[in-house]
Amino acid sequence: MATAKPDTYSEASIRVLKGLEPVRQRPGMYTSTANPLHIIQEVIDNSADEALAGNARLIDVIVHLDGSVTVQDDGRGIPVGLHPEEGLPVVELVFTQLHAGGKFDKLQTGAAYRFSGGLHGVGVSVTNALSSRLEVEVHRDGQASLLVFTDGAAREPLRSRPLARGEARSGTRVRVWPDPRYFDSVQLPQAELLQLLRSKAVLLPGLRVRAHLEAAAQTHEWLYQQGLRGYLREALADTPVLLEFEGSGSAQAKDEGFAAGEGADWCVAFSAEGSVLRESYVNLIPTPSGGTHEAGLREGLFQAVKGFIDLHALAPKGLRLLPEDVFSRASYVLSARVLDPQFQGQMKQRLNSRDAVRLVSGFVRPALELWLGQHLEQGKALADLVIAQAQSRQRAAQRVERRKGSAMAVLPGKLTDCESRDVSRNELFLVEGDSAGGSAKMGRDKEFQAVLPLRGKVLNSWEIERDRLFANQEIHDIAVAIGLDPHGLHDAVDLSGLRYGKICILSDADVDGSHIQVLLLTLFLRHFPQLVQRGHVHVARPPLYRVDAPARGRKPAAKLYALDDGELQAICDRLRNDGLRDGAWSVSRFKGLGEMSAEQLWETTLNPDTRRLLQVGFGGLGSQGTAELFTRLMGKGEAQARRELMETFGDQVEVDV
Repeated sequence: MATAKPDTYSEASIRVLKGLEPVRQRPGMYTSTANPLHIIQEVIDNSADEALAGNARLIDVIVHLDGSVTVQDDGRGIPVGLHPEEGLPVVELVFTQLHAGGKFDKLQTGAAYRFSGGLHGVGVSVTNALSSRLEVEVHRDGQASLLVFTDGAAREPLRSRPLARGEARSGTRVRVWPDPRYFDSVQLPQAELLQLLRSKAVLLPGLRVRAHLEAAAQTHEWLYQQGLRGYLREALADTPVLLEFEGSGSAQAKDEGFAAGEGADWCVAFSAEGSVLRESYVNLIPTPSGGTHEAGLREGLFQAVKGFIDLHALAPKGLRLLPEDVFSRASYVLSARVLDPQFQGQMKQRLNSRDAVRLVSGFVRPALELWLGQHLEQGKALADLVIAQAQSRQRAAQRVERRKGSAMAVLPGKLTDCESRDVSRNELFLVEGDSAGGSAKMGRDKEFQAVLPLRGKVLNSWEIERDRLFANQEIHDIAVAIGLDPHGLHDAVDLSGLRYGKICILSDADVDGSHIQVLLLTLFLRHFPQLVQRGHVHVARPPLYRVDAPARGRKPAAKLYALDDGELQAICDRLRNDGLRDGAWSVSRFKGLGEMSAEQLWETTLNPDTRRLLQVGFGGLGSQGTAELFTRLMGKGEAQARRELMETFGDQVEVDV
């Protein structure tokens, strides 16, 4: 009987993926594999960046009968000469090498691009990697240069010829044949493509955008001179608009905290009924999942409207306004300009740059305050709408307050409760230590965030019987604070007493903090499993490091935060790319949450717009598999099982002691 050859793991088992291999092996890391729209958008965005830089006035897109797509602009044209270090034509380099592009040096004098959607030098190389054929023709310096790629590789050397009479003197034309092997469908969603192209014209007044669909024999053309206002009015043509507010703001060189030119354009319309339109962009890139720039718009609108209502004493006594009262009936188009945007993933659907909250709100709030002061009647009409929304919300959230019930337990003395009675919005932070609890109390939003400091490490409750749980004071306080009795996964539980929609574990970012996280997760998984199952339990992720970076060219000094060593290294690499030498920045390590000021804790860990909060669930293991794993980890008689785990996985863990 043949013996199966054992699996071998040796030096030869390690592969290094070269060129475009990473994209072709794992396309889902770089783009959506549902259809090729995103790889076409990467080409369109390059043309839009030329327009944003003031070098293009036309973007022309053709969807051909054979499924290929042509994108052409009248910009400067991609350089075609040899790269001084790589020895390849630059146009070939940007289509065949990941992280090769002209948008890394935004801070340098004479940079080719200052504000752009392109960030990583990845976009069009992904397009090429996932196309069976790609043609790029560049008009530049009196020459027309053509390069053809097949399956991501240049098929033949770059060919150049003199420009003929009547040909465009400059620009780039790219024709893409998406490879069906990498997509569920090669059919482009035409409505989404047309919306994308239309948005480029909206965001850049004076830019002409054309789209020709050969199969339908249709041509669409957009040229918006009124920009955001014209677009929003057109979109809300069937909706009665109460008032409309348009504005723009850009940072100046003297402004502290932002680079010259950073800012936003916006148009907001309020309506009492009908559907709402909400679109946001960063450097012309659509952000359908929103992000911190939208959070800045929301904050600016809320503060200005609330200030107007307070100034004129318009709110009924006892009414508390919330941001959603202002935002719920707002339609808007927001276009932000950020010098060094941090997006979530290569598809850039959400902006994560923390400074964008302050950037956008800093322009929106004073502009709206001035507008409301000049348009009192419209301002009062808006105030009436907002007050009506707040009253409707309060009526919907009415419930019996548990603390007033005669038979209910008294809330723990250490609990600093929130003011809101809206359970879906309320948050409870279980904080490691009294010192950190003090910072959290000062830094929180007292409207909806409560804080319960915990002293020391919570008892390992995995094998504690339910009726003996409350012998431990910390566990007793947690149960009383959340308003729920211990239970099993399949018990009939009345959740009407739950006092907080989010229960957040907040501990130090070091090993001891991780231990406390595990002990609290053990408590919830064993004795409050339905909170986990319904998504109420979360883990907050405070930073471990703070990096104080000096000014870089036109970019001002900044405080940057890193969760771990990996993020710290990424920040340092970025600072080096910005031209700083090693040692020009300082790194501080937080020994614990108690070392953070209230402002730092709010900015990094408590603020819903900028924090990182992980929802806890049973994951792929399911409830049974998770219980078995925790038995091995937390059971008193499982020392041998834990030893096997450490022997198997110990070399994969880096422990910070």
